[in-house]
Amino acid sequence: MPVTEKDLAEDAPWKKIQQNTFTRWINEHLKCVNKRIVDLQLDLGDGLRLIALLEVLSQKNMYRKYHSRPNFRQMKLENVSVALEFLERENIKLVSIDSKAIVDGNLKLILGLVWTLILHYSISMPMWEGEDEEAESKTPKQRLLGWIQHKVPDLPINNFSQDWRNGKALGALVDSCAPGLCPDWETWDPVKPVENATEAMQLADEWLGIPQVIAPEEIIDPSVDEQSVMTYLSQFPKAKLKPGAPLKPKLNPKKARAYGPGIEPTGNQVLRPAVFTVDTFSAGQGQVTVYLDHPDGTREELKAEPNEGKKTYGVTYVPKVMGPHKVTVLFAGQQIPKSPFEVNVDKAMGDASKVTAKGPGIELVGNVANKPTYFDIYTAGAGTGDVTAMIRDPQSRQNSVEVMMEDKGDSVY
Repeated sequence: MPVTEKDLAEDAPWKKIQQNTFTRWINEHLKCVNKRIVDLQLDLGDGLRLIALLEVLSQKNMYRKYHSRPNFRQMKLENVSVALEFLERENIKLVSIDSKAIVDGNLKLILGLVWTLILHYSISMPMWEGEDEEAESKTPKQRLLGWIQHKVPDLPINNFSQDWRNGKALGALVDSCAPGLCPDWETWDPVKPVENATEAMQLADEWLGIPQVIAPEEIIDPSVDEQSVMTYLSQFPKAKLKPGAPLKPKLNPKKARAYGPGIEPTGNQVLRPAVFTVDTFSAGQGQVTVYLDHPDGTREELKAEPNEGKKTYGVTYVPKVMGPHKVTVLFAGQQIPKSPFEVNVDKAMGDASKVTAKGPGIELVGNVANKPTYFDIYTAGAGTGDVTAMIRDPQSRQNSVEVMMEDKGDSVY
């Protein structure tokens, strides 16, 4: 049987999932009036539970009386007509459905009616936190998807089908609504979708008040329809965290990063401070530990100084020798991305501007021809480099004056 025919069959898996989802959605709303349905196809047929559902959703009473004990078909038709007229007066557009279709159990049209109620009362009407003014001009599907994308910017969620099939998006959404409730969703194994969805949905049910109107194994089913997924997800914008929830600090070393010249492969020099920053803003709460491995194999622990806000840390070290060094950065005991960093330290280029000279040999007056004189050169703080002295005579010759240089130590020549 071709896929299209299979999907259109009365027993198509997506239809069964949708029927289950819509039934649970109705029962969640009927709880407060002590009513429930078992068979969506038949249990709305007398009009009473449909009327009760509409009064719960709208927080209004019917506009006219109805039969409280509809024992005859005509009474049932009249009750359903009361409900449909109520929807028309509420400006809820219905297409191709009348009281006869509901009384006679036309499942396709009944599912369409329930979906219309979900769109209007669960997605279109409520005002959601974080929405902009443009939300009013969007379709219900665009509006719900936009809200979710705003809550979970780290995942590419673009639909209500395949993007939810490994369960990780559910965990991310739960944790975004209550940071710390489901902090480990990024480490979940995508090949265990039922386990992932079950954990996320149980947490949402228990601590966010989001009923499981769809089962975990249904929401990850490849045949699930978008309407069923939207029905469940439309409950998240109004989620409220209950007191006593087991919130855990979100810990994700993969979100920490280090940057700065001190961890670049090239450009660092002997005796020159090498500086870099460790950023833990998105990684949660944890300790930053930094090690420097020297070319001779010895290891030194570097101090990570917290900056204001304690989400970034400054690290400085001064290489003593040339050669390959290694910088290891740990967050909460785990390597951050790209750690360890390979750093090659070069010979420092001396800074001539920090070299000074002093002594009678460079004074304007007081020196006599054919008589030795001297002066000292001070290189402290100027880095490493060769020191040379060149003396020119009045004719600009460089070889007429003998120069002798002695290293006195302590950067003095």
